[in-house]
Amino acid sequence: MKILVLNCGSSSIKYQLIDMDNDHAVLAKGLLERIGLEMGEFTHKYRGEKHYEQLPIPNHTFGIDLVLKALVNPDYGVIDSLDEIGAVGHRLVHGGEKYTKSVLIDEDVVKGMESLIDLAPLHNPGCLEGVYAVTKLLPNVKQAGVFDTAFHSTMPPESYLYAVPYEYYEKYRLRRYGFHGTSHKYVAENGAKFIGKDWKELKIITCHLGSGASVAAVKNGKSVDTSMGFTPVEGLMMGSRTGDLDLGAFMYIADKEGFDMKAMNTLVNKKSGLVGITGGKQDMRDVNAGRNAGDERCTYAFNMFAHRVKKYIGAYAAVMNGVDIVVMTGGIGENAWFMREAILLNMEYLGVKLDKKVNENTLGEARVISSDDSKVTVVVYPTDEEYMIAKDTYDLVTA
Repeated sequence: MKILVLNCGSSSIKYQLIDMDNDHAVLAKGLLERIGLEMGEFTHKYRGEKHYEQLPIPNHTFGIDLVLKALVNPDYGVIDSLDEIGAVGHRLVHGGEKYTKSVLIDEDVVKGMESLIDLAPLHNPGCLEGVYAVTKLLPNVKQAGVFDTAFHSTMPPESYLYAVPYEYYEKYRLRRYGFHGTSHKYVAENGAKFIGKDWKELKIITCHLGSGASVAAVKNGKSVDTSMGFTPVEGLMMGSRTGDLDLGAFMYIADKEGFDMKAMNTLVNKKSGLVGITGGKQDMRDVNAGRNAGDERCTYAFNMFAHRVKKYIGAYAAVMNGVDIVVMTGGIGENAWFMREAILLNMEYLGVKLDKKVNENTLGEARVISSDDSKVTVVVYPTDEEYMIAKDTYDLVTA
């Protein structure tokens, strides 16, 4: 079965066509950007080649229609007919407490997702646009939704409740949900399998480090805590998000600058993190280059990022009464050996010993980077959220 995986943002669409009957081979993948603006961009990759064009992409329906036409295009397509698409799997960001596992999408699920827009106003509308578009363009093809929050639904109340009046949880379901769940689940299970162990018998700390970043504590196959909260702003310092921030400081800035909530939302989501400290650098490679060149603010940003990840690893080891495996994934976790080193050095107290030479030579591949005498195994394991979405979709459709 060939499954089309869609990850729809407010102004973008990422996609992959995966052949589940052929060792889940990726037949094609691509990205549509600047949807709804005057001029959009479309990049389609297939059989080692790339098709690129600029054109107006007024909405998600137009964009997904563009994807479908590319897949069957005689010059750069990979299938003969759209009938070869057996199902469509959607990355859905926020399932609230309503959706704690992947589901087949029907009218009730769509209504349920619409009722959760308030919980993720920046993400869920784009996800739903993708569902609406596929329903219109491929009305006879089954669709499944895989939720970023689902894996973390096993967190206990002491992890997910906020210390605000309990009535706000009862009225608004105000709580910590966590995100990147599909990635955390994938690398926890497969990182353990990579070293010949069963993740359901281990205490694992997974570090998804990219422009969005989060850490999760996974005990015996279940998430028991994670750094992101009600929104993806909480937790680690990120590319442009604050991460943990004293709410008193939030109110102080709003008062002093005369900012309304819209301006403060932009501040904590778009203008903070690495961007805010360095004055514009969001890519960790650029931050590291600045640090090596003696840029003080890049040095601050680099050290802040490493410090916060290190702190969460220590905290989650305490929560689980130990740790067996630490997994590094995401763009930074898989590729930025210099950041992995900054995070993992001087953690011998926890039983972590880094093999510096192996670490320096590990780039985007599955590999153990801890030394042979390390009590805790540190694994770099590339994440594959698209495969997880395809797998859940395949399992649901064929059940």
